[in-house]
Amino acid sequence: MQLFRNGVFLSCEDQNRVFHYLVEDKGRIVYTGDTMPPAYQNAPSVDLKGQCVVPAFADTHLHFESYALFNGTVDVRDAVDFAQMGALLRTWAESHPKAKFLPAYGCSAHTVAEGRLPERADLDRMVSLPTLIVKYDGHAAVANSALFDQFPSEVTSDPGCDLRTGWLSQNAFYRGVNFITQQVPVTSVLSGMSAAAHQLARKGIGLLHAVEGVGYQNDIDVDSLRYMAPGLPQAIRIYFQTMDVDKVVRRKMKRIGGCFSLALDGCFGSEDAALKEPYANNPANSGFLAYTQEEVSAFCIKANRAGLQITMHAIGDAAVEQAVTAYEAALADFPRPDHRHILIHGDLFPEELQKRAAKLGLCVAVQPAFLDWRQEPAEYLERILGPERAGRMLPLRSMLEKGLLLSAGSDAPCTIPNPIESIHLCVNHPNPAEAVSVEDALRMHTLWAAKTSFDEGDRGALREGLLCDFVVLDRNPLEVPKEALRELKIQSVWFGGKMYASSPCGAAGLARRALTGRLFHGERQ
Repeated sequence: MQLFRNGVFLSCEDQNRVFHYLVEDKGRIVYTGDTMPPAYQNAPSVDLKGQCVVPAFADTHLHFESYALFNGTVDVRDAVDFAQMGALLRTWAESHPKAKFLPAYGCSAHTVAEGRLPERADLDRMVSLPTLIVKYDGHAAVANSALFDQFPSEVTSDPGCDLRTGWLSQNAFYRGVNFITQQVPVTSVLSGMSAAAHQLARKGIGLLHAVEGVGYQNDIDVDSLRYMAPGLPQAIRIYFQTMDVDKVVRRKMKRIGGCFSLALDGCFGSEDAALKEPYANNPANSGFLAYTQEEVSAFCIKANRAGLQITMHAIGDAAVEQAVTAYEAALADFPRPDHRHILIHGDLFPEELQKRAAKLGLCVAVQPAFLDWRQEPAEYLERILGPERAGRMLPLRSMLEKGLLLSAGSDAPCTIPNPIESIHLCVNHPNPAEAVSVEDALRMHTLWAAKTSFDEGDRGALREGLLCDFVVLDRNPLEVPKEALRELKIQSVWFGGKMYASSPCGAAGLARRALTGRLFHGERQ
């Protein structure tokens, strides 16, 4: 048992409370209030010296193992030109002489002096090691000739494969990534998971909604995370990216969906997000839908009947409509009053569709980082969508007013997880009419995120009975000018009443931690 005193605690409940004392026992909160009860006055205490405390954050949409993989290779997001990009690739290749290929991440036409994406010939000049660079939005990639020499025909013959430029899009991209990931040693996957989880913990993230399943043989990525999750500091909720409902049921998993197999459309970066009206810069293009309405509805009906929580990627308004229609069909077929099905992204979410989604009780997992994304700047979105439509991106306040449950995530590795920055963007939305309050922004990253995965009975707020997971900030976000929210600093992170002070442990260490568990392991998972 320990007493935390002299703090400014923000409970982040639906009716937020502010208090100054918190008592933890065996990893859970047993008291919150403004006075110190006599029963706890002799408990060991921690003086917070007036600092502000909020619940640990959540990330309700990230590709955890992909983030872990690229986190350990080369991130080219900050390269100012192709020369610097090539130097980064060569440095990595030279320091990994036994590597058979190089997976890199983050190229964008908007951040390099050349003003365009690198092509196959550019990569050939940069590095001789078989190399794949995934575009910043995670929906396309470019390969060099050395890698093309290894690709199977199912990649090179796919309509989404451009042999001249080296770019892979749509199904060719997924097949190319599947081929690459099958070559990754399991030990590298595990080491990357440990390092990535450590970085996320240092940012105060204690709950992850991980969408997994990108083509590893026998779905070893999904099963690896399932078995290793107890060794990680966060609680992990896995959403299996497959349309094979039986595969998920056999594993006795509770959740299905995400991107890849459940991506109903593309993205704005590739100009293939599905739109109800054509792109402003190309009247012949309205994006694409990966499936027919009948296919999506049939999947949702089967998954809903199996009692699974479903989540699907939908960015453009045509894809959002397809998702909402499929959920309507599933819930008409087999009503479930507390399903908490999720729509991921919802970047263009018209008001009428918001009303339909709210009537169904859908959750929406949004990515506030998309509102200020250097790799996909506002001027680009205005050019391809038109100013009026671009101004309707991520209508946060409107969705809340309709009664939708909103939670926030990063879509990592597309953006780098940063809850403080994400909260700032929710409050400082480029369209002021769609900005939300600081309290609601906090709840999107804490309580409402926990509710999205049925976790509100264990985490997401600071109240009696919940896990003692919290983040200590240098200032109170309710008192900071909204324009300065991104300047908040994390002073410490606490999981289960213990200050997080761990470090990455490598593949063997992670396996040991997963086997032995931690003192709070059972409750965390």
